[in-house]
Amino acid sequence: MTVHRSTPTGLSVQQALLCGALIVTMSMGIRHGFGFWLQPIITERGWTRETFSFAMAVQNLAWGVAGPLAGMLADRFGAWRVLIGGGLAYATGLALMAVTSHPLSFTLGAGVLIGVAQSGSTYAVIYGVLGRTVSAEKRSWAFGVAAAAGSFGQFVMIPVETWLISHLGWQGALFLLAGAALLIVPLALGVRERHGPATNAGHQSIGQALREAFGYRSFQLLMLGYFVCGFQVVFIGVHLPSYLKDHGLGLGVSTGALMLIGLFNIFGTYAAGMLGQRFPKRYLLSVIYGARAVAILTFISVPLTPVSVYVFAAVMGFLWLSTVPPTNAVVAQIFGAQHLSMLGGFVFLSHQVGSFLGVWLGGKLYDATGSYDVVWWLAIALGVMAMLANLPVREGPIQRAPSARPA
Repeated sequence: MTVHRSTPTGLSVQQALLCGALIVTMSMGIRHGFGFWLQPIITERGWTRETFSFAMAVQNLAWGVAGPLAGMLADRFGAWRVLIGGGLAYATGLALMAVTSHPLSFTLGAGVLIGVAQSGSTYAVIYGVLGRTVSAEKRSWAFGVAAAAGSFGQFVMIPVETWLISHLGWQGALFLLAGAALLIVPLALGVRERHGPATNAGHQSIGQALREAFGYRSFQLLMLGYFVCGFQVVFIGVHLPSYLKDHGLGLGVSTGALMLIGLFNIFGTYAAGMLGQRFPKRYLLSVIYGARAVAILTFISVPLTPVSVYVFAAVMGFLWLSTVPPTNAVVAQIFGAQHLSMLGGFVFLSHQVGSFLGVWLGGKLYDATGSYDVVWWLAIALGVMAMLANLPVREGPIQRAPSARPA
C-alpha cells in the first residue's frame, strides 16, 4: 500500500496502523493474562474467588464507563493525549495491584485505575484515528488489522506472563508489566493528528450525535450484541484457567488454551475485517454469535480432555474479537467518523457491562453452587439472543435533516 500523505489527519496510513497496532498489542496483551493471577493472589491474601472476580468485574465496568469520555476527549483534543494518560494510568494500576493487601484498594487499583487506563489505550481511541485516516472503503480492513494486533498481543503475552510469574513471582511480574505499559507513552506520539482530529468533521455537536445514535434502533441492537460479546469473552478469559484446574487439568493446559485463543484470534479478527468489506456486516455478526453458542454448548457437553480444551480454544479464539471490526465499521458507516471514538466508546460501554456480569457472576455463582455450569448456560443463551439481534441492523448511512448533515 502506498503512503497517503494527504489524509485528513496528516498521518500516513502505515504510521497510524503501526503505532496504533503496537499500542493495542501492549494494552490488550497485558490484560489477557490476568486470570493467571487469580490463584496466587487469593492464596497469599486469603481472599475468595469472588474478591478477585469483583475487582476484574469493576475493571471491565470502569473501562466501559470511562470509554465514552475518553472517546469524547480523543475526538476533541487528540487521541495522543488520551493515550499518554492511559499508559501512565495503566502502569500505576499494575503497580498498585502488586503492593496492596486490602480488597478495597486492590479493587481501586486492579479495577478502577486499570479499567480507566484501558479505556484510553485500546480500540475506541485507536479506531477514531483510523476512521479519520483510512478511506471509508478500507475501514473494515484497517479495523481488522488493529484488532488482529490486539490478538497477537494476547498470544505473545500469555507465555510471557506465565514465565514471569514462575520466575519473578506474581508481584515482580506485575512490576515488570507496569514498566512495559509505559511504552504506550512514546507510541502515542506516533498517532498525533497534525491537522487536528476534527478537520474532516461536519457541524454536528456531541449532544446531537448522542441523541441521533441512541434514538436509532440499529445502534441499540449493536450495543445489545456487544453486551453479549463482553459477557462471554471475559468470563472465559478470567475463569477458564480455574475451571480447568477444578477438573484436574494443569497450568500447562490453561496456558496452551489461552495461547490458542490469542493465536486464532489473530486470524479471526483479520478475517472479520476482510469479510466485512465483502458481505453484510450484520450477517457476519449473527454468524459469529451463533457459532459461539454452538462452540460453548459442545465444549460443556463432551468429556473434558486436553484435546477438547484445545479445540474449543481454537474455535473460540477465531470468534473471540472478530465482532470488533464489523461492529465498529457499522457504527462508522452509519454515523460517519466525526464522533467515532465517542460512539465507539458507548458501544463498548455495553460490552463492558456484559463483561462485568460475566466475570463477577462467574465468581459469585461458583462460590454459591460450587461450579460454573449456570454461567456456561447463560453464555449459550445470550449467544443465541445476540445472533438474532444483529439480523435487523441497517448498515446504510443514517438520513439526516439538512441542518444536521455533516459538511
